[in-house]
Amino acid sequence: MDTGTGPDRTVGEVGRRHPWRWVSGLLGGLLLAGVSAVVGCRAADSDGVTPVPQALAFLPWLLVPAGAGLALTALGRWRTGMVWGVAVLAVTGWYTQPYGAETTKPKGAILAEFKVLTSNTEFGWATDDLIATVKREQPDLVFVEECSFRCSDALAAELSKADYPYRDVVREDGSSGSAVLSRFPLRATEPIPSVMAMPGAVATIGGRDVRIQLAHPSPPLPGDEGKWHQELGRVREFAKSAKGQSVILAGDFNATQDHALFRSVLDAGALHDSARLTGQSRAYSWPADRTTPLRTQIDHVLVSGDFKATSARFLKLRGTDHRALLVRLGLYG
Repeated sequence: MDTGTGPDRTVGEVGRRHPWRWVSGLLGGLLLAGVSAVVGCRAADSDGVTPVPQALAFLPWLLVPAGAGLALTALGRWRTGMVWGVAVLAVTGWYTQPYGAETTKPKGAILAEFKVLTSNTEFGWATDDLIATVKREQPDLVFVEECSFRCSDALAAELSKADYPYRDVVREDGSSGSAVLSRFPLRATEPIPSVMAMPGAVATIGGRDVRIQLAHPSPPLPGDEGKWHQELGRVREFAKSAKGQSVILAGDFNATQDHALFRSVLDAGALHDSARLTGQSRAYSWPADRTTPLRTQIDHVLVSGDFKATSARFLKLRGTDHRALLVRLGLYG
């Protein structure tokens, strides 16, 4: 009788005795191969090509097919596959850890404490809830992505100039429009070239110049991720050029900590993700309008090392597939 304790056998050898075990081992191997390809790109610090960038956005969920692959290889008594499965699970689990430092260590006295809100209103459909949220939470800086004509008109009508006297609104329809609202004085700077507007400015906060920048690169659409690479690369170049300054870079990055391009933005500018600094690195921001468990964090507030993030909350807004992100910051110097 075969007790499974003899020498390791190939899937083919098992199949000659137990066809269902051969099928189980084959299915397990296919699952492990797919997960290995994606996790291999993560380990190689590469975003690869479709479908890798899309799969990387949900990297923690790859533990599910990896676990299923391991179970199937065990059912098929394919020992090499079982070792492979354990290795894939271990590596995937390792990369689910938060990326970047746990905390910043700003020096000097605190210059200002304030709140930053970023929200993708999905073609302006969440404008009403955004305005209600701004009135309730009273953020000092507001970054709005996909601010359509209706959105920009409503912001002008409903949010008083006395509350937000300084504004940079790119009035475009659909997803192309963007807006920055501020209680702090702003000086205009060159926007980052992109399909969806990415305006920026220099804000005077606590007597210091702070470079603020809205981020909204194109998404990595299947088979058409070239624009995403190009525009997120431009965001990285901005971060690199602003390194050493006080920086707030906020918006919908269409990227997670598991994308090499996003990590390169952090590293190029010595920036820190506020969600990571407050223990929220795996909280989801998208999609927020569906019941799918497949959710991820693509909306971020990144800051330089002279800031300290003390809280981060993801807020549900009706009408959009993104949760807004509200962060409380302290600026030191």
